[in-house]
Amino acid sequence: MKAPMPFRHNLPAGIIPAVMQDHDEAGRDPLTGLLTLDASRERLAEWVEQGKSGAETGGGIPRVHAMLMGIRRFETINLAYGEATGDAALIEVATRIARLATESLNGPWFAARGPGGTFLLIVDEACSRERWHAFADQLADRIAQPIQRRAGTLRLSPRIALLRVLVGESAESAMDRLAQTLAVAQRDVARRVVWVDGETNRAGRTAAQLEADLLHAIDKGEIEVHYQPQFALDEEGNEHLSGAEALARWNHPKLGRIGAAALFAIADRADHLAPLSRHIAETALNAASAWPGHLRLSLNVTAADLAAVSFTFDLGKALGKSGFPTDRLTLEVTEQVLVADMSLAERSLSDLARLGIRIALDDFGAGFCNFHYLKTLPLHYLKLDRSMVDGITDDPRDLAVLRAIVAMAKALDLDVVAEGIETEAQRLTVAREGCSCYQGFVRAQPMPEAAFLALVRG
Repeated sequence: MKAPMPFRHNLPAGIIPAVMQDHDEAGRDPLTGLLTLDASRERLAEWVEQGKSGAETGGGIPRVHAMLMGIRRFETINLAYGEATGDAALIEVATRIARLATESLNGPWFAARGPGGTFLLIVDEACSRERWHAFADQLADRIAQPIQRRAGTLRLSPRIALLRVLVGESAESAMDRLAQTLAVAQRDVARRVVWVDGETNRAGRTAAQLEADLLHAIDKGEIEVHYQPQFALDEEGNEHLSGAEALARWNHPKLGRIGAAALFAIADRADHLAPLSRHIAETALNAASAWPGHLRLSLNVTAADLAAVSFTFDLGKALGKSGFPTDRLTLEVTEQVLVADMSLAERSLSDLARLGIRIALDDFGAGFCNFHYLKTLPLHYLKLDRSMVDGITDDPRDLAVLRAIVAMAKALDLDVVAEGIETEAQRLTVAREGCSCYQGFVRAQPMPEAAFLALVRG
């Protein structure tokens, strides 16, 4: 019998690790030579079964680390330049992954190619969360470097989901959690690297199961609303409680607390954003109707809300039923919501503003900061993203940016709300620079309704 022919691949010699060399052609991607997802799933299952996801030899640090990378809008390369150019780009991406892994990782690792422009990398190495994140940033930088082809210069936009495999976790669960987090990351215009923090999808619960759980939770009224206190400021730093932002929390019976970002991501996948938003609005408005007359309520608005023909009517109905005054309600909308359909957002928000509802542009500074929004939308507030206040007490450039934003807002007759204030120095700085309101852990974390009422009563 003839010996099997060596598997041919397009990667440079010397960068295929030993753990990938023992797979035959059936377990390899024919284009890049990396493992297939099925083969990588088998390899991960072996490592988990052998206990390599535990912390026995890592000083308490999980050993198996994984990342799933996707190239945003990769399909447009095939459409614009042809499949041959797209294949060449995939080979180059695989080469860059393998080279960096060979250069930087100490433990055994393997890489795999998934559908389209997705790639998996898993390493058996005890390392800190910070080191794995730093490696992901370095890889994203390499992948984003231009690829020169005869058809033109290709510039790829990577998004990476990171995971530390839990003790006893199945390969299916780890892969599912990575996939769901990457789906969220692919829609994020601001961040290239996103951690699977056990929120977007918890270990031991598939995406489909979580979506079904959510539908039952909404029907049974199990989604709680917490309130993040907001404080009005003057330039001397004097303050008083001015209202609260309503934030959803889901206390899952098996998985524990799931935060707002993960909750809305699950609802988005289940196509159940509208019922979730309606439940939060009705719950918060009913609670706020008992607040003193000077306190405002802020609600977050999703793209699905603005796209719904009945949104304005449903919100007006909820306001009427609760008795909460329209002019004490603020709706917070992010840039990510606006880019979904700018013209529709403008019409919907204008209708709401005519009812006396105030509009805040949320997370200002986290995205592209498109100033066109400031010209066309009926805004009352700019709500600064926490990244815009992080360095204002020790970095002159950060402080200069804050001053410029406040000056611009005042020229447009907009109030500025500072979010993410965590120190007294930050609080005094935003007060001195003219922010009219703030929220943050320096004074209060999001809290249940009873705790917020206790704060109100002093």
